[in-house]
Amino acid sequence: MPNHAVCSEITGTVCQVLVAEGDTVSEDQALLIVESMKMEIPVIAPRAGRVTQVHFNVGDPIGEGDAAVSLDA
Repeated sequence: MPNHAVCSEITGTVCQVLVAEGDTVSEDQALLIVESMKMEIPVIAPRAGRVTQVHFNVGDPIGEGDAAVSLDA
C-alpha cells in the first residue's frame, strides 16, 4: 500500500516528535507538535497506520503543507 503524507497545517518549529518509524498509530493521534507564535499545535494522524518515515527532528523549521510524517496502512 502506498505511503500517505501527513502534512503540517502551520508554519513554525517542531518542538516535540511523538512517534518513531515503525510505530503503529491510531486515527486522531498526535504525531508531532509544532510551536508557532508561542502556541503548540499538534499534527494529527488522519487515519490509523504504521509510521514509515518521520521527516523532521526537534528544532527543525516546518512550513505549512510540509509532509511531517509518512504513514502506511
